[in-house]
Amino acid sequence: MELREEGSKTQNLRDPSANGRQPEPALSIVVPTKNEAGNIEALLTRILPAVSGIPTEVIFVDDSSDQTAQVIQCSQDQYSPLEVTLIARPPERRGNGLGGAVVEGFRVARAPWVCVMDGDLQHSPELISQLIDRSTKTRADIVVGSRLARGGDTRGLGRGRSVISRAFAKITRATFPLRLRHVSDPLSGLFLARREAVDLDRLRPDGFKILLEILIRCPDLRVSEVPIQFGHRHAGQSKATKRETLRLFRLMLRLRLAGYQRLAGFLTVGASGLVVNNLLLAAFTELAGIHYLLSAALATQGSTLWNFSLTELWVFGDRRAERPVLIRLIPFLLMNNVLLLLRGPVLVLLVSGFGVHYLLSNLITLVVTTLLRYVISDQWIWSHVRKVHRPESFAFAYDIHGILQIVSMFRLPELEHFRVSGPLDRPQIRLRQERRSKARRSGGSIHYDEGLGRYGFEVTIDDRGCVEVAVSPLVRRSPHVLYTNVIEPILRWAFVREGYALVHGACLAFNEKAYMLTARTDTGKTTTLLRILSRQRRSTDRVAFISDDLTLVSPDGRVLTYPKPLTISHHTVQAVNPRALSTREHLALLFQSRIHSRSGRKTAFWLARTRLPMATINAVVQILIPPPKYFVQRLVPKVKLASEAKLAGLFVIERGTDEEEVHLEGVEALEILLSNCEDAYGFPPYDSIKEFLYHSNGHDLREVEKRIIAEAFQNIPATLIRSRKMEWWRRIPVSVDQEMVDHFVDRKELSRPVLASG
Repeated sequence: MELREEGSKTQNLRDPSANGRQPEPALSIVVPTKNEAGNIEALLTRILPAVSGIPTEVIFVDDSSDQTAQVIQCSQDQYSPLEVTLIARPPERRGNGLGGAVVEGFRVARAPWVCVMDGDLQHSPELISQLIDRSTKTRADIVVGSRLARGGDTRGLGRGRSVISRAFAKITRATFPLRLRHVSDPLSGLFLARREAVDLDRLRPDGFKILLEILIRCPDLRVSEVPIQFGHRHAGQSKATKRETLRLFRLMLRLRLAGYQRLAGFLTVGASGLVVNNLLLAAFTELAGIHYLLSAALATQGSTLWNFSLTELWVFGDRRAERPVLIRLIPFLLMNNVLLLLRGPVLVLLVSGFGVHYLLSNLITLVVTTLLRYVISDQWIWSHVRKVHRPESFAFAYDIHGILQIVSMFRLPELEHFRVSGPLDRPQIRLRQERRSKARRSGGSIHYDEGLGRYGFEVTIDDRGCVEVAVSPLVRRSPHVLYTNVIEPILRWAFVREGYALVHGACLAFNEKAYMLTARTDTGKTTTLLRILSRQRRSTDRVAFISDDLTLVSPDGRVLTYPKPLTISHHTVQAVNPRALSTREHLALLFQSRIHSRSGRKTAFWLARTRLPMATINAVVQILIPPPKYFVQRLVPKVKLASEAKLAGLFVIERGTDEEEVHLEGVEALEILLSNCEDAYGFPPYDSIKEFLYHSNGHDLREVEKRIIAEAFQNIPATLIRSRKMEWWRRIPVSVDQEMVDHFVDRKELSRPVLASG
């Protein structure tokens, strides 16, 4: 056992003649204690079997005035192989309460994982294994033992304190609605944390609710929860006094105000920028005679440089940012100019539509975008240097129907449905961040770079058995672009190698028979799909969701689910219950829909034909304004999901002047499917990497893909539905019903005897 006291060196009281050194602990348990002498032996007795097989150290940080420290010392020999450490804090170091004791425990902990728990046995030591299992399954940085999660229990507190505890938790979550939106019990005293993920230098503990301090001051932590049953105190008295309650509210106030101090500085700089912007606007318009729209663009560049200088020196001057100054200036300029594109139409509307003076109109649009600019600046441009440099480990694993396995250093939200917790032995695709010194350039790889190196869109694909994909930091930070423009094209041709085709089309199962719906991009496929699901969901055996944008097809006509999140617009969201999205999400959709719209896509494709670094621009834009993506279960609650079904029909929807349905021959339907597949992969860098991807060992995988699709859709009825009202959602279920009737009639006709003529 180690005894640590103020003003004295650490004294190791273990027998120095012990044979060998104790193994490094894999788990450190930090127990802050204050007058818990009656609980120590019972606690250690239960910890010992709970951590069996795990090298563990137990660190008691003691603020007691009773015999707690002496009991800990006397218990050492009874609980081997536990390493028991005591930090006895003198009175002058106890002012920051049990939270400060926990921080001191973190500082001396040697294990990579630290579990914090109370010393009164209200936190059952047997829960430690559940916290560890949860951290392994979710890859979380911190796992909270929640009394208030579904399955949790607060009866150990008693009825009165239970009500108070729930009320305090609600107040705390309401005070920090964004940071704590996924945490049901931010005041819990039981949690497991990855030691290096918690930045101890940012903590200012005050009182006994250290978890709240960690969650607010370390916002980058990945958090998960385990429901717990809160037990009864074994001995001693509760530390939840009125004084501690006041300290809790004081802590909440300090944390809340701390979040506004930087925002206040940013707003002050923004206000000065408004003055500069309007002075420049007036000078360009009145003195130089330039049109007010062009003047607004020029004024934005001047005020942006002004704002950047003050923000760099004053607002974020104390923050060690991840990027050099120049690399911070470029996205800051880009952010302001992207927002200028959004401001332009509003400016025209206010000036020309409502007759508002151009100076006042300009002021209104600038104020509206200020908060958005602050969030982007704080979370990305001037983001903290994280002390934790995660080792190169492929922490995310995805298994797609046992056909393809992918491991990645970072999360791929589009493949969340296929994520697995266990390691994959032989993945076909490995995704990591580019390491310049180890990037390979050979005949077995292809490299795409727009001239900006690691600060732009850069990807290297190496295909020697396992496909190794290395991307630049910018691409990594734009997960939608990473998946759509890099991973999905790789998956398309990797599936073909395995004998499957990833077809551009949605798919629904009507009475367990699969019907595919395909169209050119931005035709209305997602809206049609959602309207059918939302109107058919009462008949739970009638229709089920298989996929929205891409469907995995085998040559024998089986379709396998591929449930990516759906990209929606204001038009699309009308197809479902508007309450499916929160008010904040509806407001965000105003900006997201403008960028990620049909017209926005056409503009992007037109720009892609220029010499501009469009892949880089696309990645930056989607970092600033992510596409509005939601899984179908969020948009259509209680929707039925089907993992696979047998293909029974194909619908091609098309906008037209007439309302008509046309039967398609097999060759024509195949050409439409192949054309739509290519339409989904037109954005850079696809044209530069496609030949590398579809040529495999001298074979052209395009012919293999065509053969797979042709076999899958052989003898499958195909119908083209044209509509000017875009009411395909009304007509498709009717057509499905008619096909089923015709199929039944045909079978009856075939069963009748054939009558001889004449």
